[in-house]
Amino acid sequence: PTRTSHTRKLRGHVSAGHGRIGKHRKHPGGRGLAGGQHHNRIHFDKYHPGYFGKVGMRYFHKTKNQYWRPTINVDKIWTLVDAESRAKALENKELAPVVDLVRHGYAKVLGNGRIPKRPIIVKARYVSSIAEKKIKASGGAVVLSA
Repeated sequence: PTRTSHTRKLRGHVSAGHGRIGKHRKHPGGRGLAGGQHHNRIHFDKYHPGYFGKVGMRYFHKTKNQYWRPTINVDKIWTLVDAESRAKALENKELAPVVDLVRHGYAKVLGNGRIPKRPIIVKARYVSSIAEKKIKASGGAVVLSA
């Protein structure tokens, strides 16, 4: 509320805490990011190095499709198996659930983490060597699909 604002204390004091000499004017250095290469250069160079200029090459008409490669780690693969299949597979060592990663929105399997000692068949577009080693060590298989 108004009664608690700082201005109430400054009533009767001519410059309201902004000083007589420098004066509180509207936008003394320009609005926004004005003067980054001129009068505000020291600030930009000190706190925002590399703000101006370009770097690298331009890529015209970049299609993102060819770079689509979401990854998933080996330790998270069992979370994609639905509950009843998981229960059956954990009871019976002969059964191996098939997980199609592209259907779940992943393209590549990476090898971080541990995997249960139960067979699982993983269908993916790309598989890292460590991931493949861990899946095969658990008794499973890797199927590469387009």
